[in-house]
Amino acid sequence: MPPPTPSSAQVTAAEISRIAGVTRATVSNWRRRHGDFPAPAGGTDSSPLYDLESVRAWLASRGHASAASPPEELRTALRLRPSATGGGTPDLLLLVLAAARRSPDELTAALRLPDADLAARAQHDAASAADDSVPTAADSGAGSDSGPVRFAPGDAAVLRALYTCVRDEGGQAALEVLAERELEDSAASGAYRTPEPLADLLARLLPGASARVLDPACGSGTLLAAAARQGARELYGQDTLPVQAWRSAVSLRLTAPEAEVTVRAEDSLRADAFPGLTADTVLCNPPYGDRDWGHDELAYDPRWAYGVPPRAEPELAWVQHALAHLAPGGHAALLLPPAVAGRASGRRVRAELVRGGALRAVIALPPGASVPLHVGLHIWVLQRPEPGGPERKSVLFVDTASGAATGTGTGTATGTTTGTAPGTATAAGRGGAAPASRTRGGSRSATVDWARITERALGAWRAFTESPDTFEGEPGVAHSAGVVDLLDDVVDLTPARLVRASRSEADPAALSAETDAARRDLVKAAKSLARTAGREDWSTAGATAREWRTATASDLARGGALTLLRTAPDAARGRADTGTDSSGGSSGEPEARPVLTGADIATGSGPTGDPAELRGSGTAPVIAAGDVLVRAVAGGGGPMARVAGEEDAGALLGPHVHLFRPDPARLDAWFLAGFLGAEENIAGASTGSTVLTVSPGRLRVPLLPLEEQRQYGEAFRHAHELRAEARRANQLAEETARLLSGGLTGGQLLPGGGPSRGRDSTAGDNPHEARSRGGQSPR
Repeated sequence: MPPPTPSSAQVTAAEISRIAGVTRATVSNWRRRHGDFPAPAGGTDSSPLYDLESVRAWLASRGHASAASPPEELRTALRLRPSATGGGTPDLLLLVLAAARRSPDELTAALRLPDADLAARAQHDAASAADDSVPTAADSGAGSDSGPVRFAPGDAAVLRALYTCVRDEGGQAALEVLAERELEDSAASGAYRTPEPLADLLARLLPGASARVLDPACGSGTLLAAAARQGARELYGQDTLPVQAWRSAVSLRLTAPEAEVTVRAEDSLRADAFPGLTADTVLCNPPYGDRDWGHDELAYDPRWAYGVPPRAEPELAWVQHALAHLAPGGHAALLLPPAVAGRASGRRVRAELVRGGALRAVIALPPGASVPLHVGLHIWVLQRPEPGGPERKSVLFVDTASGAATGTGTGTATGTTTGTAPGTATAAGRGGAAPASRTRGGSRSATVDWARITERALGAWRAFTESPDTFEGEPGVAHSAGVVDLLDDVVDLTPARLVRASRSEADPAALSAETDAARRDLVKAAKSLARTAGREDWSTAGATAREWRTATASDLARGGALTLLRTAPDAARGRADTGTDSSGGSSGEPEARPVLTGADIATGSGPTGDPAELRGSGTAPVIAAGDVLVRAVAGGGGPMARVAGEEDAGALLGPHVHLFRPDPARLDAWFLAGFLGAEENIAGASTGSTVLTVSPGRLRVPLLPLEEQRQYGEAFRHAHELRAEARRANQLAEETARLLSGGLTGGQLLPGGGPSRGRDSTAGDNPHEARSRGGQSPR
């Protein structure tokens, strides 16, 4: 009896739309209008499934080539992979590391191999990449999955998709897809990425050269990668989730090839993989609110030098774990929920940390800086006391949240979320927090001004470390509190409370002048906004909305109407060239130019990115005036696209921005930007579950004569100017209101039309008392 034929792979209508590069509505139209469209092969009436090969054959017969991005092709191949085939996720992650070391030509040659030869080649490549830095399946207790790397001919579709993704998008893109798939299949309750600017801030807060760095809840390794950018050469990481440990090890091998990397998969509190390690620095974004952290079994653990953490204070267990791994004088920086600073249950441990000189600074971040997006998290900077060292008499408190955020947020490194901490509605992940744009509905976060936050935090911290005893601070932003003053009945370490207590130090005349200047700027901005809003350059289309034929950006690029550019995604492929490419990009080490980021597009600012972030990234295109710039991650607030002006010209293109360079004889730049950034267009071209990534080739553009394009372009330009004027007026209104309210509550400003002059002493303590009695002010 012949063996049963394996069932063919089946796809949903949504997956068909991604394969064909069309909207779901188009697939529905095909089903209704074309009698030869493949019939459902499974599923239900409301959610039918279709035979993948039949769908591909039908699309090919009508000239619809696959428009799915390489990561999306890999995502689909993983979902359709037969369960009885060979290598698992650890083997595929090793294959990413091996493939990232190959040249594009070598990967293309591998794609042409027959299935059996391709499986053998992939097996050899993955096995050659395995070493002690990458945790094995046996390390994570996988047991039956441990052993040599193995792939079978049945894995060919996944292997081809993986090689293609690494060749076209880089190793990090393939890692994202593999980790996302593994996390979806596991019971993990949320893994998020720490925004790279936040990771860099934590790494830069730690003074001195840090050769050996530990992250005991490393997630995807973002904090360790930030440490490597600061010069660390020994990187140690540990995470409870095996897939995160595997991913972190491979990612660090790609981004920090010169560093010595060691990552293990286990719970750091219960089973410390590095019990004898003494680190120069510890960086950590631990899980929040995990009541099952091991309180009972770890009650007599020697790490609790500052008191046994209560069951409801797992974050204080992570704080002491970090201190236990530091060399005397070594520093640690942890990202913690704000409730840790004031919860009653943690009062005694907080008091000992302050009294013992271990806590050096608490820095408050604005909401949106990291998950949970609606909560302003805190950075705790700690230092292990040195025997016989100097007495530490004060603690620094910095509030970066004031005026640091507007609009809706962005961000990015992954970790694991467990439980919910009291005082927070959600938990943040091991190793970091997610982009604010992780859901289709956007987020409640604010677009974070990382340049301002970094300047405030680093400026205050460096001034404090240079001279703690004479540090003067800045009213409303930074304040040095004495240890004796902090050791009260509650030991509340919330920066907002402590820095605002110093507002009375502000000079009344200076604050009055600052408020008046802000008010005058607001008046000018309001008048400008009114003039812009008064223009009417549109008319009603009629009884029905206008319709037009469209083409994808890929089609327009093939036809020469535009050129699509991007920054090469992978720093560690070993393929960096030198010189300048034909598209005007700079390759090798970045030049001393600013970098335009996705956040700059969202906030309407000029290029604010750090060129150091592009180091080793291969080719970074140079922006020219008239280029159309589109954010690569959908969601959040602010526009998705804009036209580069003269102020953007010469900047380097950031890694999360797509650049469309139109032929001005065929496409109007503002027309192109308006339609590329349209909400429905972005939604139709976005893929992913946790992070929505825009596939630039799938964005659609109406086919209109150039003269009509220019009419639309002028209208889109007006809408852009209106948004910019409204944003500026809103920022000035917020700043003016902040200064006025702060001055009134701090005593520097008085209500009324002018300064108080010659108060009569008989009026008592209230200068307006006489007016309320007799209707006249005292003279």
